[in-house]
Amino acid sequence: MSTRANVAANYFGQLYAAVMGFAFVPICIRYLGTESYGLVAVFAIVQTSAALLDLGMKPTLAREMARHSAGARDAQFSRDLLRTAEILSICVALVVVLAVWGASSWLAAHWLKANRLSQPAIAHALTGMGAVCALRLIENVYVGSIVGLQRQVTQCIISCSLMTARAVGAVAVLALVRPNIETFFQWQVIVSLASIPAYGIVAYRSLSPAPREARFSGALVADLWRFSGGVTANSVLALLLTQLDKILLSARISLEEFSYYAVASTLSSALYMLSIPISAAFYPSFAKHSTRNDVAGLRLEYHQAAKLMATIMGSAAIVLGIFADVALQTWTGDADVTAHATPFLRVLALGTLLNGFVGVPYQLQLATGWTSLTVKLNVTAVSAFAPALFLVIPRYGAIGAAWIWVALNLGYLLSYSHFMHRRLLPDDKWRWYRQDVLLPAAAGGLAAAVCRACLPEPSSKVGGICLLILVFLVVALASALACQSTRTQLNHARW
Repeated sequence: MSTRANVAANYFGQLYAAVMGFAFVPICIRYLGTESYGLVAVFAIVQTSAALLDLGMKPTLAREMARHSAGARDAQFSRDLLRTAEILSICVALVVVLAVWGASSWLAAHWLKANRLSQPAIAHALTGMGAVCALRLIENVYVGSIVGLQRQVTQCIISCSLMTARAVGAVAVLALVRPNIETFFQWQVIVSLASIPAYGIVAYRSLSPAPREARFSGALVADLWRFSGGVTANSVLALLLTQLDKILLSARISLEEFSYYAVASTLSSALYMLSIPISAAFYPSFAKHSTRNDVAGLRLEYHQAAKLMATIMGSAAIVLGIFADVALQTWTGDADVTAHATPFLRVLALGTLLNGFVGVPYQLQLATGWTSLTVKLNVTAVSAFAPALFLVIPRYGAIGAAWIWVALNLGYLLSYSHFMHRRLLPDDKWRWYRQDVLLPAAAGGLAAAVCRACLPEPSSKVGGICLLILVFLVVALASALACQSTRTQLNHARW
């Protein structure tokens, strides 16, 4: 499957996820109420936090399966690796389920501040969260393998089917069975149980036949531990950097107040739906070029990915920041939510934009097996980020936490990319900063500002959707034209 087809499939999957998620949130608030939606937002934090428990298996499998596709790994190695990761993930999942179940009552009483939800209801919901997260650990083993084998079209079909079941099924049970938070999480557990065989069958069938049945191998664990251990360390640090603000806020403010910040965070995090497909499609290709020592091919695809990231994800982030109130009102249809969440969204979108720019350099260094850079920089960042949050949140609340997120990602943009380029692509650093980041962002920001000044405010949900789409297309075009390669291709097309 070509990189172009994988990008298209990944974008369709992320677009579908965005549509389902955006449609579901207002309905969820309507059936469950603002406070219960705050608990659903906590679920997102728990899922992100639990992802680090896969011990780096998902990116390790993606990398090793990409090497299998490049001919560097035989079928028996790959099947044994998949079986080994499968067994390890099941063991970790059991520990997660038992730990969350045992701690759910204490967490319900001492962590979350609810006004209307009972502690037993919260404890039941937390247990459901733990079960879903545990099952997703197993699921990610298969997903990582499928992505590395570049069967991303198939993965997209399965993912979209499961997303439909999660969202539409949840609405159905809330409407027809019981509109409470316990029912919501019971349904999520059922769908997660169904996802494991769906992905597992595809993962094994995508591998070439081997002389014997797949089996657990302790030697493989020891052989790959250095890479997966580095990824795990990065995941732990990334968790602190991306979720610590929400964890602290969820314990310091009411669930209702937290829900406003969560709505803004959810919408800004939706930008990753535009960046993840690019990373997922180019990561196996980066690994192949690195394995073959093809520096020219690696450089070409690296800048293609960076420009694509700036044009698509960067443009969406700029539009979301400048048109934050329009986006929120169009999405939720709730003036109160819009008024409270707009200041948060403007700042969070800026931070996510900066974070997105660093995504492609991160995928490149990960594809080469170099994880120590991220560990070192993340340790430094956590050392500054955590104390800053503890100082800022009590005084400035959620908006202070949002600005700390911007400062963090600005630091990454200036430091992380410098060290990555110095080692892997030493002649491309300033080209990346200038042509892949600064010019597209400046052109897109100017275009969005002009649109905001000239276009009228929408008077309906349909008008809001049309306005946001129009502005995105204008900003994306401006960003693309700011890229030198795009201008060159247009000039050649002219002749």
